[in-house]
Order: sequence, then structure tokens, then C-alpha cells
Amino acid sequence: MYGNTKPFLSITFAHLLSGLFAFIYVGSIYAFKNARLRFSKRKVNLPEGQARLKLQNERWRDDPDVIKARLLAVTSATLICCLIVFVVMKNLNRDDEFHNLTTDAWLHLGFTWSNALPLLITPLLFSGPLYVQFLEKTLPFQKNWNFEDDVLFRFFSIIGLRNYFVAPITEEIVFRACVLTVYHLADASRTKMIFLSPLVFGAAHIHHAIETYHRYGRTATAVKRALISTTIQFTYTSIFGFYCCYLFLRSGSLLPPIAAHMFCNIMGIPQPNYEISLMPHRKLSISAAYLFGIIGFVFMLKPWSYMDGSLYWQ
Repeated sequence: MYGNTKPFLSITFAHLLSGLFAFIYVGSIYAFKNARLRFSKRKVNLPEGQARLKLQNERWRDDPDVIKARLLAVTSATLICCLIVFVVMKNLNRDDEFHNLTTDAWLHLGFTWSNALPLLITPLLFSGPLYVQFLEKTLPFQKNWNFEDDVLFRFFSIIGLRNYFVAPITEEIVFRACVLTVYHLADASRTKMIFLSPLVFGAAHIHHAIETYHRYGRTATAVKRALISTTIQFTYTSIFGFYCCYLFLRSGSLLPPIAAHMFCNIMGIPQPNYEISLMPHRKLSISAAYLFGIIGFVFMLKPWSYMDGSLYWQ
């Protein structure tokens, strides 16, 4: 690290900075007035597991104007976090010329190219769901695939732009690039960077509990559902964060974790039991495709993820 054995940042300061990044990112959607949600304060008793209908004066997260405001908010927050990283690195290297410092910050943030192999790891893991889509003839250019519905409407609607472009890109820049940069400057071990930093990413999703509580009626049952759903979301976002951190560190590029994030958002959570129930005569082949994906992922994760010259894995 700059040829110096002494860390430039303390691990405590790195923790504080990573928390600050999360606060800026999540806080941005509450700082912007049009990005805030608005719910009725009325309690509604609903059948368990059923969400209530939206009222006229409420603002929910999928409202187009709310989404637009939030896209602007998180984009601004992402730029601020990158600026903070630049300022920190500038203060640590006051004698560096601006061009050299910018190049160094760019490299730390993973704004570099990637070869194809790290991008193929996640699709390999999803061999099972992809095979099911093949059987359903819904893969691109198959019989039941439609360009207007499956591309234009899905990806370029305001919800699609949020789910498949802005959210994955900004979240990976903040919670992978910025967070891992400061931990690297603190000389944190790879183990800490892989298994500790994603907890910030998981914690950044806890605020969704507020929306769940309101949408399910503001009752004791709604509280229970919010706690359970938030715990589950914290768990799987943290686990996914472990994977994305590993990709980032091994490749030294932000492209593999962004591609993985986009792909997982597109595919959703695999549902092998449900898929087999729809096509019981294909149970063996579907199971084999899932098994192939899992085994392939385990064996190819290490060799495919590494890129020569990675700043973080030398």
C-alpha cells in the first residue's frame, strides 16, 4: 500500500467511514422531500400475509415520482461518497499530483475493465433457473420471449431502471468500492473485508421494515412480519455481499459485482421446488441443472474470479 507498511487509516476510522457511507446513501432518500414515503396512520386488521391497498394521499416506493426522486437522491449520495474517498486519499498523500491521485483513487474504487470470466460465475450458478427458462421457451429469442415486454417494458420502465441499473450500480459503488477502499487503506485483512464490510450493506436495508409495517396494517402482526422479513433480507443481502466483496477483491474491478448484482435482480430467488411442481416430468433434468450450477460455481469461483494486477489480491 503505497510502499508503506504502516496503515494510513485506523480500523476504527474505517468503520466510521463505512458507517458514514451507509448513512449518506440511505439518508439521502429521507433528505429529499419527494423521495420520502407517506403512509396513513390508521390501523387496519388484515388476514395474515395480506398487504392493504394504497390510499389516495399515500406515497409508496413504487410510485413513479418517488422512484425518480430516489434515483436522484442515491446518485447524488454515491457521488458524495466517492468524493469523500478522494478527499481522504488526498489528505493521506498531500504530495501527489492531482493526476496521479485521481488515477490511484480510480484504481482503488475498481473503475477498471474486467475480462469475461468473472462475469460468467453468477450465470453459471443460475444454471438451474436458466434451464427452466429454456424449457419454458422464455430465454431471449425463444418462442415465448417478447422484445417489447421482456426488454423495453421490463428494463426501461422507471421501476426497471431502478431495479436493474441505478440500484445495482450505486449500491456496488458505495458498499463495495468505497467501503472496501477505506478498509484497504486501514490494512484490514481480506477476511475482514469479505465478511465484515457486507454487514453494513445488510444493515442499510433495515429501513424497509418501516414500509412493511405500514403496508401490512400497523398492527402487532405487521410488526412481526416486518421483523421477520427484515431479518431475512439482512441475512441474504449480507451473504450476497460476501460474494460481491470476494469478486471485487479478486478481480480488482467493480464490473463483476455490478454484473452479479444486476443478474441476481433479474433472475430473482431460485425456486426449484415450485419449478419442479410445474414440470414434474422434468424433475430429474431440472435437479441436474441446479446441481451442475452449484458444483460449477464451487469449482470455478476461485480460478474465474481472479484477474492479474488486482490491487486487492496480490
